[in-house]
Amino acid sequence: MAITRAQALTLDEIHDDGGCPSNPDRRGRDKGAIRWRRNGRTQTWVTRPNDFRMPIKHGLRDYSEVTPSWNNVHAPEDCPRDA
Repeated sequence: MAITRAQALTLDEIHDDGGCPSNPDRRGRDKGAIRWRRNGRTQTWVTRPNDFRMPIKHGLRDYSEVTPSWNNVHAPEDCPRDA
């Protein structure tokens, strides 16, 4: 499930869909959801009202950005682990 523009403007953390069902460490213990943190301000455009770009980071060297077409992230309150 993708995040919306309103969520991209307010969220400080998002979860990776690939890591929420199970995220085992090397010993098999569950480490919880893979969390990405906001790494700057969400960029929006006046001429494209539904478009946004939210920079995120995970760990020390993993950087990426969330756009409306990126469907493999969700908000922490929409996490399937808690359902």
